[in-house]
This record gives sequence, C-alpha cells and structure tokens, in this order.
Amino acid sequence: MPGSNPPGLSKIMVTVIPGSREEEVCQLENGSYRVRVKARPKEGKANDALVEVLSRHFGIPKASVIIRSGHTSRRKIVEIRS
Repeated sequence: MPGSNPPGLSKIMVTVIPGSREEEVCQLENGSYRVRVKARPKEGKANDALVEVLSRHFGIPKASVIIRSGHTSRRKIVEIRS
C-alpha cells in the first residue's frame, strides 16, 4: 500500500498470532507483517498487545499505532503514524 498514503502515514497488513511464547515482529516477503504476541484474544488483550509490540518495533508512541480493520480477526490493517 505504499504510495497511496500521505507522508508520515503508512498502512500495513498484519497477521497476529496470539498466545505465543515470545513477542516478535517479522516482515514477510510480500511486505506484510507477522506479529506474535503473548496475550490471548480475549477482551481485546491481543489487540492491545499488538499495538504495544508494533510501537516498540517502530520506535513510536502507542497512540501512533491504530488498528483500522480486523479487530476480531487475525488479519488486520494497521495505520502507523510517524
């Protein structure tokens, strides 16, 4: 999706793997990301963990990471503001 966003704004496709032993961010060959989080997908805890892990990975505040779609799915579109 690069090129279709204003400067300082990126949208990335993310596949979340909840309940993992370790938290990790991997960029795949197709440009999307696979993110492992320890939290289980109950009461939005995995989504909260996703935001925290991505903010650490990109070195930005949590408020700059917004889940735009896929709140109840493993596949999400996440907006990153830098």
